[in-house]
Amino acid sequence: MSAAYQHLALSQVAPGMILSDELLDQQGQVLLPKGAVLTASTIALLPGHGITMLAVLRPAGEGAAQALPDPGAVARRLDTLFRKHTPGESESGPGATSILQLYITDFRLGTETPP
Repeated sequence: MSAAYQHLALSQVAPGMILSDELLDQQGQVLLPKGAVLTASTIALLPGHGITMLAVLRPAGEGAAQALPDPGAVARRLDTLFRKHTPGESESGPGATSILQLYITDFRLGTETPP
């Protein structure tokens, strides 16, 4: 996902906005591809698929202060995505899903460390 994105409540999304990432439904099926331009009819269909927030590209010219994601919104979204995962460590360390969740959380909050 591009660093120039923002999470918006569905009520704040307007036609013409562009998705910054694939849009998945609750079963993990792709509803819309990354880069899709949203239309009024598409936005109207999203609540029926359980979509309440979207990650869209931020318009050019918006300041870096607005680029910071809301940690609470990120945590709620990731809790939904990883709702079937029970965190824990096995004898050999954290499982792959736990590591993936950690990396995604760091990425979404912009706290990842460069390689």
